[in-house]
Amino acid sequence: MAERSLRGMSIGAKSLESDDNVDFAARNDVAYVCPKGHRTILPFAEGAEVPNEWECRCGLVAHREGDADEDTTETGKPTRTHWDMLLERRSEDELKTLLDKRLKMHRDGWIPDYE
Repeated sequence: MAERSLRGMSIGAKSLESDDNVDFAARNDVAYVCPKGHRTILPFAEGAEVPNEWECRCGLVAHREGDADEDTTETGKPTRTHWDMLLERRSEDELKTLLDKRLKMHRDGWIPDYE
């Protein structure tokens, strides 16, 4: 019995099986490219439905390489600037009033100069 024991082996961490005589499922490699130029190649099983878009590692949407509509621009939301977000919270009249108030406080010495 002692001759058959597997001393020193991490049974749970390592497999004693090999890949000899194993036929893997047929696969197709599909390449995706994001707007930043990152290229990702993913294997899909033959006959599987392959998506046209894939999330890139940088967080942008990557499109299948070689798609005809790859050159079209995205019609997503435009980038919001700081000014756009500010106008969502306050009107321009409120901002002008606030600016006048802060300038008056600065002139009266309530807000110190940081020069």
